[in-house]
Amino acid sequence: MKTVLLSYFSAARSLSRPGILWHLMWPTLAAAILWTGLLVMNWATLVALGASLITAMPLVGGWLASSEGALLVALVMFKIGLVVLALPIIYVTAAFLVAAIALPLMAEKVAATDYADIARRGGGSQVGSVWNALTSVLQFLVLLVLSLPLWLIPGVGLIISLLLTAWLNQRAFRYDALMAHADKRELKVLPTEQASGLFGVGLLGAVMAHVPLINLFAPALSGLAFVHYLLSALRVARHNDNIIEVK
Repeated sequence: MKTVLLSYFSAARSLSRPGILWHLMWPTLAAAILWTGLLVMNWATLVALGASLITAMPLVGGWLASSEGALLVALVMFKIGLVVLALPIIYVTAAFLVAAIALPLMAEKVAATDYADIARRGGGSQVGSVWNALTSVLQFLVLLVLSLPLWLIPGVGLIISLLLTAWLNQRAFRYDALMAHADKRELKVLPTEQASGLFGVGLLGAVMAHVPLINLFAPALSGLAFVHYLLSALRVARHNDNIIEVK
């Protein structure tokens, strides 16, 4: 846990570097503007669709259609659901933008000063970064859809949301943190060796993603924490590999 917290303290310290703060903000702002704009432009259509779905529901649809008050309540709940659903979609979009664009740029700036002693072996690529981000988001969405029935159990929805977001964070950001410095073997082996710690970094980022205002910066800050965690681990791993025991 200490290493996880240190990675976030290091990430917070890196915000003072030129250009880092901008990359912390723009992915979430872009995602929020995109999805809020789409929601506003299509609001009437979505509400009409919701009314059709509600009145077509088996058993209760006919009763809701005949009761103006009940239908109004159902539509209000549907509208709230649309807004609530937009929040994870915004986060996932922001996480994709961070992983595919912002994090490699932030990692470059941080590594140039904090990890200049680590040799760059270029095991990853920008194409690999985009592909990893895309597949991570798609897998997350599949898992989210499959888990939806469990959200009906009180309290379980929050736990599932935290676990899935933690999984998305570590799955999406670990590649970018290592792609410039690790070789192909290190790119595969190091995340496996550090699996529990990486999940801890991802889980703390998931918690921040559920805190108002802080969630605006959670994707990029979490990604930056992964950079510090994994490059520190890479430094230690290479140091240990270079130790020669004399017997």
